[in-house]
Amino acid sequence: MSDLATFTEQLSRARTQEAAYDALCALTKSLVGAKLFTVMTADMSAMLASRTYSDDPVNYPTSGTKAIEMNAWFDIVHGKGETFVANTLADIDKVFPDAELIGKLGCGSVINLPVHIRGEMVATVNILHEEQFYTPQRVRIAEDQLRLPAIATVAVAIALG
Repeated sequence: MSDLATFTEQLSRARTQEAAYDALCALTKSLVGAKLFTVMTADMSAMLASRTYSDDPVNYPTSGTKAIEMNAWFDIVHGKGETFVANTLADIDKVFPDAELIGKLGCGSVINLPVHIRGEMVATVNILHEEQFYTPQRVRIAEDQLRLPAIATVAVAIALG
C-alpha cells in the first residue's frame, strides 16, 4: 500500500482529532522527513494561535494559546499564504522565540505549510528537522504532496472537534 493510500485509509477511519493528525504526521515523515511535527490553528479574529497537535507533547504540549506576532514569518505565511522555510537555527531564531528549544531537540530547519479552508488561513503544518535538511526538492514535495492531505486532515479534525 502506498504512503498516500495508507494515509487515506487512516484518515477515513479517524474518530479523534489526534488520530487524524497522526495520519498526517506519518505521511509527512514518510514523504519529507521530520524530527518534530506540530499543527497550529489560527483564530485571526482574536489574533491567537493554538497548538492542536504535537508528536512531542513533552516539549511542545497542545495546551494554551499564544498571540500571533506580526513579523516576517506572519507576512509570508498569513499575508501571502506561502510556505515559510528556514534551514538554519539562526534564521529560525529571527522569527521564533523558541529557537533555543528547537535547537536542543536537534532541529535547525523548518517548513511551515499554511492550510487554507474557505479562502482563510486556518492552520499551519510545522515540520522540523536538522539544519539544511529541507532542500528545494523536499520543499516541493511538501507543497505538492502534503497540501491537499493537510487541508483534508484539518477539515476532518474540525468536523471531529
